[in-house]
Amino acid sequence: MNQFSNRNGAASRRRTRTLARPLFVSTSLAMAAGAWAQSALPTTAPALQETVVTATRTPQRLADTLADVSVIDREAIERSGAQSVADVLARVQGIQISRNGGPGATTSVYVRGAETRFAAVYIDGVRVDSQSTGGAPWQAIALSQIDRIEVVRGPAAAVYGSDAIGGVIQLFTKKGEAGVAPYVGVGVGSHSLWRAETGVSGASGLFDYSLGVSSERSKGFNATTDAATFDTDRDGYETTSGNVRLGLQINPRQRIEGTLLANTMDSDYDNFGWDPANPVDDRNHQKLRTAGLNWSSQWTDHYRTKLSVTDSYSLYRSTPDFYQTETRLRGYLLQNELQFGPHRLTADLERREDELDNAPGIGPYAAPGLSGKRAQNGVALGYGFAQGPHTLQLNIREDDDSEFGNFTTGSAAYGFAITPAWRIRASAGTAFRAPTLYQRFSEYGVATLQPEESTNYEAGLTWRQDASSFGITAFHNRVTNLIGFDYSSSACQSFFGCYGNTARAQYEGVTLTATHRIGDVSLRGSFDWQNPRDLDTGNVLVQRARQYGTLGVDWRLGQWLLGAEVIASGSRYANAANTIELGGYGLLNLSVSRKLGRDLDLLLRLDNATDKDYQLVRNYATDGRTFYVGLKWSPTF
Repeated sequence: MNQFSNRNGAASRRRTRTLARPLFVSTSLAMAAGAWAQSALPTTAPALQETVVTATRTPQRLADTLADVSVIDREAIERSGAQSVADVLARVQGIQISRNGGPGATTSVYVRGAETRFAAVYIDGVRVDSQSTGGAPWQAIALSQIDRIEVVRGPAAAVYGSDAIGGVIQLFTKKGEAGVAPYVGVGVGSHSLWRAETGVSGASGLFDYSLGVSSERSKGFNATTDAATFDTDRDGYETTSGNVRLGLQINPRQRIEGTLLANTMDSDYDNFGWDPANPVDDRNHQKLRTAGLNWSSQWTDHYRTKLSVTDSYSLYRSTPDFYQTETRLRGYLLQNELQFGPHRLTADLERREDELDNAPGIGPYAAPGLSGKRAQNGVALGYGFAQGPHTLQLNIREDDDSEFGNFTTGSAAYGFAITPAWRIRASAGTAFRAPTLYQRFSEYGVATLQPEESTNYEAGLTWRQDASSFGITAFHNRVTNLIGFDYSSSACQSFFGCYGNTARAQYEGVTLTATHRIGDVSLRGSFDWQNPRDLDTGNVLVQRARQYGTLGVDWRLGQWLLGAEVIASGSRYANAANTIELGGYGLLNLSVSRKLGRDLDLLLRLDNATDKDYQLVRNYATDGRTFYVGLKWSPTF
């Protein structure tokens, strides 16, 4: 731990930052509001009585939520035919992805153009992150175990603390309901894809449960397009996952719940400098485990609490070119909620403990080992009001980081329903992310790195009537102390350069969404225009398109459901200098599903039907035309 002592701790604490100051100045001019919650992928708009929890960390009706939220349910996930969580998210407005090959390869998710590390990710309330690269290990999260996804766009540090600069993405496993509901599913597809899953959920008396296991493998496709320096073999993967969720309703006011999710992923990758004369099988080995224990208490008709203890563990190891990193996150959270009439008060106490362990490399030029810990303690207060046409949400949070001292973040939101169908809103918020332990203390690290900080403003207008809706949201998010890699710096031990607070970034844009139903035909679409830029150079940030959107249609024809969607993206740059451009693309996906009897469902999909050749990352291939056929038996007793 000596190497992780706070070399600049005292000075840092004397320079305690109050990130909320710009917020309170701005809110004296205009109050805030989030976007009307929008549904992504389903054939119809969600009912306004639907409950979401991610926006404020407490259950809320969609009608009362002041956040730009998308909800993806299990039906939409299954109909997507996707192989990964990232593939599902790529269909959601405001989100883009990049990936170095197939589903087992390194994956980044950009919310409103913000860096992948700027999205705070949770699984059943358990925080998932990496103290090495920063951000969730998306390729290690098993989609088969996910029952529901909630996406909050915009900063939420005043609720969640560090990391939520671009947004929050929370994944939920299935919760048992009355009766017994087993399921068995199998599927096959292109590249020798084979998928199998089974599980059971239910509830009886005071006890509810959900258990599931799945396995998937594929021979894959060649992940790279540069045959001169990379292997040209097929890059397949194998993954096995399982989850358990148990609940005990002790009495009408007391509930205990435990969750456990585990996934292992082994995949091929193409290593730079491949030598045909000495071929090797380069492999990624990844593990992810999350566990949570929650106690919810409704002490009175107006006051309730929730106590949570959580733990997550992620491992990444490559062979034979050896590299291994492990991250463990422990969390302790006490939530308090007081509701009286239209007023809701919340007070949260939270502690987060991060631990990094990097094994020493192999060979004369290998990196040394690295291990260390850090902690953050947070206090968060919130006030919500919903009555008549007015909705208000205010939040403030103080975080004490063991390395950097105190940070104050805040947010404010206000919405006004002009009519029962039309609503306007505006919002403002501040956020921060502390640098990872690797960024500070590895051979490329600089101990004096400062946290990245942001200020965001947004406004919008929505209309909703029956199964039709329209929304427009404009946002402006500026980040200072942006951490990048400075190849000319000599501030660390590495000859190749060091991390540094070398840039400022600005993420701004406009998002349009719409849904409409005509008889048995449902239409949906979204379009994003954004301008994610490095303010010091004026260049567009790498791997992010400035225009992208989706258009989908579903047609119910008797027992059949026919679907088609177009995913379109403008060009993106492969380097920071903006001299290498990757072309835009348009993908056509087709699907057919129907019930074969009461309990058996059939799904047929044809993705990238036109066999479009495109790249998300330079020199890395994407999938061509693929098919998938799946059957699922899910009776209810």
